[in-house]
Amino acid sequence: MSAAQELIIEPGNGQVADACVFILHGLGADGRDFEPLVPALQLPADANVRFILPHAPRQAVTVNGGMVMPAWYDILEMSLDRRVDETQLKASAQRIQALVHEQIGHGIAAERIFIAGFSQGGAVAYEAALSFPERLGGLLALSTYLATADSLDYADANRELPIEVHHGNMDPVVPESLGRSAVERLQSMGYAVGYRQYPMAHAVCPQQIGDISRWLSARLTEAG
Repeated sequence: MSAAQELIIEPGNGQVADACVFILHGLGADGRDFEPLVPALQLPADANVRFILPHAPRQAVTVNGGMVMPAWYDILEMSLDRRVDETQLKASAQRIQALVHEQIGHGIAAERIFIAGFSQGGAVAYEAALSFPERLGGLLALSTYLATADSLDYADANRELPIEVHHGNMDPVVPESLGRSAVERLQSMGYAVGYRQYPMAHAVCPQQIGDISRWLSARLTEAG
């Protein structure tokens, strides 16, 4: 169904999937980083959700001394408004969009497909979801930033996309101010964005997992 470079977790109830959630990992990790999150969400027994956890390619990262590691794109500067390789970021987003189209081709409605991303993966998730030409089910941005705010081709189809943003208030890697800046930018453009803050660093916490589960369950219900 998909390339070997994607970790795919089928519904735990043995049923055929009728919804799909993509989760994009952060810098230096891989798709397996979020594999434990899937059972931890404890979605309803009748939620026929396929989870797809892609692996970023290995490449040199400038701010890490040119070290080669899994990365969706190169980070050129670690300033507050960090400079990134937008060409690589957009290429990664296009790869995710191709995987979304693949799921649509396998019979899953676009409005039952969700894109989530953590940190660097979240920046790709923003780009992929907000520029996708068909209405998606939702976007979940975790401890991340809107790196392509000025160059993103915002698709009319997703102007009313449900967007949920989470951030830790002690994050030393991606300051919470960047997460809030993304929310404010999107709200100024008319997007409805939910925001939750957690007492944590650059991570995912138990309280947040419960909130993700409730948000995703509600969106699945809305999408029928």
